[in-house]
Amino acid sequence: MLKRILKIAALVVAIGLIAFALVFANALVGNPISKAIASDTAEKHLAEEYSAKDFDIERITYSFKDGYYHAYVSSASSIDSDFTLIIDMWGNLLSDSYEDRVLGGWNTSDRIRNDYRNMTDAILDSPLFPYDVHIGYGDIEFYPREHAEKYPIPDYAMITDDLVLDAFYDLYELGKKHGKLTVYIYDETVSVDRLSEILLDIKAVFDDGGVNFYVIDCVLEYPKSEDGPKREGRVEVMDFLYSDIYEDGMSARVSASNDAANAYYAEQDAEKLNEKL
Repeated sequence: MLKRILKIAALVVAIGLIAFALVFANALVGNPISKAIASDTAEKHLAEEYSAKDFDIERITYSFKDGYYHAYVSSASSIDSDFTLIIDMWGNLLSDSYEDRVLGGWNTSDRIRNDYRNMTDAILDSPLFPYDVHIGYGDIEFYPREHAEKYPIPDYAMITDDLVLDAFYDLYELGKKHGKLTVYIYDETVSVDRLSEILLDIKAVFDDGGVNFYVIDCVLEYPKSEDGPKREGRVEVMDFLYSDIYEDGMSARVSASNDAANAYYAEQDAEKLNEKL
């Protein structure tokens, strides 16, 4: 009798462990049945809503972070027409990002931003670049018109609503009007004059590389020390115009921009202190 009870108990425990493993696996990777249901939902949605488009489902994956299936859709004829359908375990469509990603211009803006960054990375990451860059990248900022009408945005930012799907954009011309460089440099000399010299060199290097920019944020700091803390000292410019990078009076302009940056940080610190109080 005791052996029978022990066998039954062992069987119950085994079934419980299997059930737990299945539930755990389902929470991590989903299951074939719900994935098939999600795939069917995605196919029907595309057929009903986008029958005139050449959209295909690249893949469907389960995200353990939100517990939903994500169907990634793309088009063979449109570089900017990719979006995602989010579907729950029972096949209910929860969201379709087509309107935001495609019609809203975000895919086009991502393409432009990535292409511009690749161009700037090719220069900043080159072993021939003459300075020790520990942070460096190029960017073009985009905002929807609704945001721009409510909040202040940089004058060099672009409006996503104005972008044309799949259109060719001249990155040199865009960089000239909208490009922003962010560069943090380590150097043994940290001074306004040294940063002025570096900015002139950066402009020359980018001109030679055929990549333009409108403004630059550039921070000059001492390098990290292997034996102790990094030496204190920092000079920087914020939203410094490409057109202001020329030799005559350069140090004065850099000094003024550095003072403005310090004033900005002091204002931010005061606001944080007031919030705590």
